[in-house]
Amino acid sequence: MNDLDPLDPLASFAALLTPEGRGLLDEVRGTEPERELAVATRLRRKHPAALVSAALGQARLRQRAAVKFGAADADRMFFTPNGVEQSTRASVAAYRAARFRELGVRSVADLCCGIGGDAVALARAGIRVLAVDRDPLTAAVARANAEALGLDGLIEVREADVTEVSTDGYDAVFVDPGRRGGRGRVFDPEAYSPPLSWAVRAALKAPVAALKVAPGIPHEAVPAEAGAEWISDSGDVKEAVLWFGTREATREAGSVRATLLPGPRTLLGRGLPDPAVRPVGRFLYEPDGAVIRAHLVAEVAGELDGGGLVDETIAYITADSATPTPYATAYEITDRLPFNVKKLKALLRQREVGVLTVKKRGSAVEPEELRRKVKPQGPHSATVFLTRVQGAPTMLLGHPAALGGQPRPSVDG
Repeated sequence: MNDLDPLDPLASFAALLTPEGRGLLDEVRGTEPERELAVATRLRRKHPAALVSAALGQARLRQRAAVKFGAADADRMFFTPNGVEQSTRASVAAYRAARFRELGVRSVADLCCGIGGDAVALARAGIRVLAVDRDPLTAAVARANAEALGLDGLIEVREADVTEVSTDGYDAVFVDPGRRGGRGRVFDPEAYSPPLSWAVRAALKAPVAALKVAPGIPHEAVPAEAGAEWISDSGDVKEAVLWFGTREATREAGSVRATLLPGPRTLLGRGLPDPAVRPVGRFLYEPDGAVIRAHLVAEVAGELDGGGLVDETIAYITADSATPTPYATAYEITDRLPFNVKKLKALLRQREVGVLTVKKRGSAVEPEELRRKVKPQGPHSATVFLTRVQGAPTMLLGHPAALGGQPRPSVDG
């Protein structure tokens, strides 16, 4: 172990799987950043410096991964920096695995499997998985994760180029192309690794398929053969999935849906025309981000009594009465005024508002900048919307409405 090359990531990872490496991982579990130097100095007296560094690095990654995977799983799993960043949140992966199972899928070829987060969710749903990744370290980590979670009987990890792997004999294909390059996130689907066009061809060969793509994918880039689903978790949009199905029971072509987790709650597109613009009523509804990305604001407005848009370019819905909906957060509007910081400051002082939530849509003003200017003080709280109302820059002041069946309001800024 003393000849461990610290510049060889694969060798460093393999060393973590030895009894000595696992013992070190147990010893450094939960090490706080400020204590790392002291812990490393102490451990290097008995263990190779490179192995100690690898163990501490893995401990840091596990702490970061707990947000996505939960502490119980993250504490047993293994990660790479890219793996933590790019892996699917466990709740989203579990939802997608459940959808596969509902579609009758019993085996999946998971292409571009990364560290194995999706493969784990699929296996836990009782689905047999072939997990493929071309990077040797990533494949090794995925294999170790299957073993660590007791799922290696259902997950076969293969180090290979996904474009050269046959998926014949599998009920479904799942592809999660790399969406990061040397300069950060990649937004052009054809710049994915592999390109979206290749993933679509692979999907069309399978009875059922799902392609994970960035939530910002343009609707016109969705293949005609696919259905598109945008998924949010606790109000944060996480991904879009293109679903393909050649079985009669799983035809997805042209469908659009927004799914909100936890739940799940799924809103299906009905091809409704854009809602009419109307005067601001007593209530303002802020649709979930997945609903907006899926272009299903009209479907939400259709659930409300007299629901309409405050502006034809803004995804805020207004209505005169309160209607609970899981797909939007409702606010009761108390004041409407033209955009004027001085008037807002005076109104907040009059209402003794000390906690101000700033939301914006169609405004260039930054929330922190506005808060600095109005200097809210007092025991009360309020929400201000910086937006346009029928083309005019407007401020709407209000507070979350106490309605059953709607999600907790998110905080922007």
